[in-house]
Amino acid sequence: MNKIVYTIAVIAFLPLTSKAQGLLDKLDKEYPNKPIYEMATFKTTRIGLGHSVETRKKGALEISWYNRYWNRPNGETQFFLADEVNMRFGLDYAVSDNFALGVGYSTWDEITDGYAKYKFIKQAKKGTGSPFSMVALQTVSVTSNQMSQNLYGGSSGSSNYSFATQLLIGRKFNPKLSAQISPFFISRSNNTMNSADPKSQYGIGFGARYKVGGHVSIVSEYYSVFNPLNSIKTYNPFMVGVNWELSHLMLQFHMTNARTFAEDAFITQTTNNFNFHDGNFHFGFNATFVLHTSKNKL
Repeated sequence: MNKIVYTIAVIAFLPLTSKAQGLLDKLDKEYPNKPIYEMATFKTTRIGLGHSVETRKKGALEISWYNRYWNRPNGETQFFLADEVNMRFGLDYAVSDNFALGVGYSTWDEITDGYAKYKFIKQAKKGTGSPFSMVALQTVSVTSNQMSQNLYGGSSGSSNYSFATQLLIGRKFNPKLSAQISPFFISRSNNTMNSADPKSQYGIGFGARYKVGGHVSIVSEYYSVFNPLNSIKTYNPFMVGVNWELSHLMLQFHMTNARTFAEDAFITQTTNNFNFHDGNFHFGFNATFVLHTSKNKL
């Protein structure tokens, strides 16, 4: 008798089981098991001085205004609260979620710079993929400013090009802490004025971000050049500052010894140590506004 009851129960539930399995198959097709990626490793595409592993969503247009203020040793004030100021105006556009192009112009050293940036590895959550993000960055800068001839090389009045290739490797450890290392290789189109100077330079950079509030983070960067210039005394660039997020606007306040903005210039040609003496204290202020030209903002 029990066998008959069990047989009838199995036959009765077979259609329900088949329907449930069919429903699960449909759900698997509509919602495949895709990896979930970390978001907002550094909140913005630059840590402070250099680029971060962050990229914008497709169609995002960044409008940036970077400033650097410092004093001369003799104290001859020419501007409000500072003797010298360098400003960079830039435009950056996300061609896709992982690929961006940008261009900018600096007023003090009259450098025009541009870059291409591609993220080819994304950090995944919960061990489902890569534990870090990797970005390839290629920059180029050009200047014909007489003040920069001794650093860029070339004859007077000529345009001198420099190229910086970087591999950005970053990881978001938790919602508060993110870190990045960035080995770099820098080359120039012309030999420097002093034949003892290397035409190509290389080294590694370090960056980190620590979130201290809902919209406030402490950031820092340091670059170490393994074969510095010989004709002039240079120092490794360092920065420490605060990032303040205001919706689509990012404000960055930092202290640094770097005066310039192009990668090849501030990494290898910083002639001031990080201190408060002899005009070596530099105050930096960056403002970046993001304009979304695509409906897909997230």
